Amino acid sequence: MSQPDVIVIGSGIGGLCCAGLLAYYGREVLVCESHSQPGGAAHSFQRGGYHFDSGPSLHSGLTRWPSSNPLQQVLHLLGESVPCATYTGWDCHVPEGQFRATVGADAFCDLLLKLRGAIAVQQWRELQRVMAPLGAAATAISPGAWRWDWLAPLTLARSGHHLLDHLGAFRQITAPFSRIVDEVISDAFLRHWLDLLCFLLSGFPASGTSTAEMAFMFADWYQPDVVLDYPLGGSGALIDALVRGVTKHGGEVRCNATVEEILIESGQAVGVRLRGGEEVRAKQAIASNASIWDTIRLIPDPNLQAKFTPPPACDSFLHLHLGFDGAGLDDLDCHGIVVADWDRGVTDPQNVVVFSMPSVLDPTLAPPGHHALHVYTPATEPFHLWADLERGSAAYDAMKQERLAPVWQAMERVIPDLRDRCAVTLEGTPLTHRHFLRRDRGSYGPAISAQTGIFPGCHTPIPKLLCCGDSTFPGIGVPAVAASGMITANTLVSVFDHLKLLNALDR
Repeated sequence: MSQPDVIVIGSGIGGLCCAGLLAYYGREVLVCESHSQPGGAAHSFQRGGYHFDSGPSLHSGLTRWPSSNPLQQVLHLLGESVPCATYTGWDCHVPEGQFRATVGADAFCDLLLKLRGAIAVQQWRELQRVMAPLGAAATAISPGAWRWDWLAPLTLARSGHHLLDHLGAFRQITAPFSRIVDEVISDAFLRHWLDLLCFLLSGFPASGTSTAEMAFMFADWYQPDVVLDYPLGGSGALIDALVRGVTKHGGEVRCNATVEEILIESGQAVGVRLRGGEEVRAKQAIASNASIWDTIRLIPDPNLQAKFTPPPACDSFLHLHLGFDGAGLDDLDCHGIVVADWDRGVTDPQNVVVFSMPSVLDPTLAPPGHHALHVYTPATEPFHLWADLERGSAAYDAMKQERLAPVWQAMERVIPDLRDRCAVTLEGTPLTHRHFLRRDRGSYGPAISAQTGIFPGCHTPIPKLLCCGDSTFPGIGVPAVAASGMITANTLVSVFDHLKLLNALDR
């Protein structure tokens, strides 16, 4: 496209959802992606016959309609779907022992009764009772109804025609979730468990996580007959579906198109300059799916950069991508978590290790009899430990061995002879994360506590420059970034077009 209506910088899920909806709205949209393949942190890759996810692997709401999952809403509008395997729980190794945590209205209570007794069950039931109206309030408005301008009440009212029923809950859902936990939960394990769930949703324990995020999760996970979803083909299958949605509605996704500068004229964004010197101008706007810190660096004028107030950042990751022989391992789960010590806190480096083994559900992701495994520390690895190291150096390799040792030990609680079984071993660090995903400091995203701040939305101090992705909307992971892409796209179109989209979501 010589001059599209909108240029989207980056093809993460937020950028592709934004571009897909803009194309659906009839806008000419160009996505510029620096990597050789689209997807950002959600792309998949192959090594030695194994298919690995680079990032997100826990999904829900992809196999039902209507769905409150913003990604499923975008796919529905674009006329795309992704076949999924379904499952109900994950493997947990915590100080209390090993168990399988299961979603659903009652299953977790059955586990609690065995693990902690009747009092813990009573407290969980009370928490479910308290969260039920808050979950109804959190899901009363479809993510597709939001837009960041003064016309938002028109679309919010269209989507949330029962808002008056939830007015009493809105004040509660904007507060930290810890306020509700402190009122309802005294059982030590349950308090730790809720801190863990909060951390996986927001990067904070309950004290820094908004009640709205947890209310959404309770409404989604703890209801009758709920299942979790894994896209067949890996997270890359979701990216492929979004790219198809963009292109079949007239948009374009260009890989190996690194944006080196956002062009500013008369104080507003007018286009981008790519590596190699090519300039592409936009008729309407630029939407950056790069992180806020990386977006700021693309602005050439220091005075304009100074108008931004970037948030604090989450820490980075340690990764293991392993291909291993699964002989004799017949009871593996797709997902799991290992917690070394509750007293250290869920945000302590190397204390929490998460793993994903999707080949349990989709055998095509690994050679016959083998499994593809992704293990990581979830946004708890300090970047300053790695900042002065050079990838490939002896000091870097020594640091990898030191820092990854507890990660290996955590996984050996699940598969004791894992190292001996491995045919492919890929070790990643914050520098890997920064290099391949173009992430400032290898960070997972902004660390905005529910106690101290709010997410800024899609607007920036520079006219015609908007943002989508993890720097703009509460929560961490796929639903949050997909919602951010929807909101940014909606903001760039008329309210009449937006209302037509909401009608389409009802079908």
